[in-house]
Amino acid sequence: MEQSATLDIETLKITQEQFILASQSLHLQRPGRGAVYPVGLYGWRKRCLYFFLLLLMVTMIVNLALTVWIIKVMNFSVDGMGNLQLKQDGIHLEGISEFLLPLYVNEIHSRKDSLMVLRSGKNVTLNARNDLGQLTGQLTVGSDAVKVQCQRLKVLSADGGRLMFTANEDEIVMTTEKLRVTGSDGTIFGHSVETPLIQAQASEDLKLESPTRTLTMEAPRGLEVSADRGSLKVSGQKDVQLESTEGEILLDAATIQLGHLPLGVYTSTPTGASEEVQQEATYEVCVCPSGKMYLSSAESTSSCQAMSSICLWS
Repeated sequence: MEQSATLDIETLKITQEQFILASQSLHLQRPGRGAVYPVGLYGWRKRCLYFFLLLLMVTMIVNLALTVWIIKVMNFSVDGMGNLQLKQDGIHLEGISEFLLPLYVNEIHSRKDSLMVLRSGKNVTLNARNDLGQLTGQLTVGSDAVKVQCQRLKVLSADGGRLMFTANEDEIVMTTEKLRVTGSDGTIFGHSVETPLIQAQASEDLKLESPTRTLTMEAPRGLEVSADRGSLKVSGQKDVQLESTEGEILLDAATIQLGHLPLGVYTSTPTGASEEVQQEATYEVCVCPSGKMYLSSAESTSSCQAMSSICLWS
């Protein structure tokens, strides 16, 4: 028994010596029994942690204050935001609204008791596109002009059942009963005008004028120029021609005056005719083959001569 105990003690000593040698070779220090290791953050690490926590708390308070301020300023509610209300039939805007980017909607309308006003610093443009995104119509209201780009422009009546005005690349059609032009200088047409009636107002005169060219009025079934309560005047710098291809020209009036007609003198020999003015009381109107008219003294028989000097000089 004593040998066994002595052997175990020797074995333990050898093991302890081997451990000490191994520890010295690894440069390890054996801690003493009284060593205490601190647990936690100390020094500058602790101060940095508290600083970050304080910064996070301040950031949260500022964000919360800004959120409350935005909700109060924008007037958020269950129905919408301020003047903007979200409803089942769409979006309702009250007051003045400003859009900084394009607005895409299907329909815009105002209340029944108010007007809708569109304002812009430069211009207001309304675009219509097809399914492929191609531009089919455009309305631009600018500071200097209003432009409409479309294939056909239509203007309907108040009830929408009658077409009042239509325009395309080929023609412009107005279906109103009257087209009134109130300008002081009248209306200037660069080309032909087709209309069944041209009429002035009751208290104003109607004047058709072509200052530098010819004024032509044509009608397939007749042309009527009348002045119910005033005089009718047709004048021209050169010839005034009244022509009827198949009918007759009728001058129907109580008094027909032909002023400034030349006066011819009847003689038995046409070559001896003169243009001396005779103080005769009665004259007859003669017409030359060329169409020129002149006066001749009225006799028991006609004093008109086809070979009159007036006809020869015409």
